Amino acid sequence: MVAVPLAWIAAVVVIDVLAPPDIHLGPLLVAAPAITVAFGGPWMAGLVAAVAVSAQVIIAVVRDRDRLISANHWAQIAALVIVGLSVVIFSALRERRARELNQVRYVSETAQRVVLRPLPKHVGPLRVASLYLAAEAEAKIGGDLYAAVRTDSGTRLLVGDVRGKGMTSVGDAALLLGAFRAAAHRQATLAELAAFLDGSVCWNLTEPGENEQAGETFITAALLDIPDEGSKATMIDCGHPPPIVVRDGRVSKIDAYQPAPPLGLGDLVHARYHVDTFTFGIGDLLLLYTDGVIEARDSTGAFYPLAKRIEAWSERHPDPFLHRLRRDLLDHVGGWLDDDAAMIAIERLPP
Repeated sequence: MVAVPLAWIAAVVVIDVLAPPDIHLGPLLVAAPAITVAFGGPWMAGLVAAVAVSAQVIIAVVRDRDRLISANHWAQIAALVIVGLSVVIFSALRERRARELNQVRYVSETAQRVVLRPLPKHVGPLRVASLYLAAEAEAKIGGDLYAAVRTDSGTRLLVGDVRGKGMTSVGDAALLLGAFRAAAHRQATLAELAAFLDGSVCWNLTEPGENEQAGETFITAALLDIPDEGSKATMIDCGHPPPIVVRDGRVSKIDAYQPAPPLGLGDLVHARYHVDTFTFGIGDLLLLYTDGVIEARDSTGAFYPLAKRIEAWSERHPDPFLHRLRRDLLDHVGGWLDDDAAMIAIERLPP
């Protein structure tokens, strides 16, 4: 790439020297260091700027060989020096900014790995794929969450959505995930687990310094228990969008009979947790997701028709299914989401 500005300098020098006396192309030399900034660092920009200044001196000496260098050429040399120094300074600042941004991205990705751990490809008899799309352009994590924990007899899963988006909601997501991982493997019932998670969120809101948003922060969530044996699964829905089961090309929403309030509001309404049972057999595909998926809008304001879209898809394995869903969802919204979106695709494998 450095050949481009050097070739530009050579072309300007040759044309300027051969041009009539009343034509001056020297000012075009400033384009060389400006081009270099697009692909090079401050040292390369400084080198090209020095070559451009030398080229301007050569033009001045050749064109004014019979007299002292004219004031016009001195002005062009001075201007080129100033522009070159400005380009070098700008390039150095940009490089420092890029290093800071890379550090921020590294911290963000580290936070994601610590808080929102990637789900394994296989959890017991389940094949699993997960996907997180953050609304914040430079963020890798936001307020949506998911987790899976093995028990003695099956797998428990959590998918949730903290009120709000971006990095401001990461603390609440980390709290819920930590509580779920600590308690989900115990031999408590699903209702007891939901009550424990609700109590953890409510307790956090009453902590000193945390009560400014009390009553305003809550987490919608779906808790599922998938036994290793049989073809049944159980669920408690806490104000969360219903899971979807794809079976033999047919799409079914698993609506809760008695949905519970979101986590963090249980103390206000004295929540009772009703456990729903649904069929999830071998070869079925279970999709868990957050409202960032179904509330994604296109340019006309239409919501993403999740169930209708996936009916026509042939992908039935979790990984290609989520790749197709990601591509189709981003196409629907034009490339950018307004809210975080998390998705988990689960397939039950034969024993």
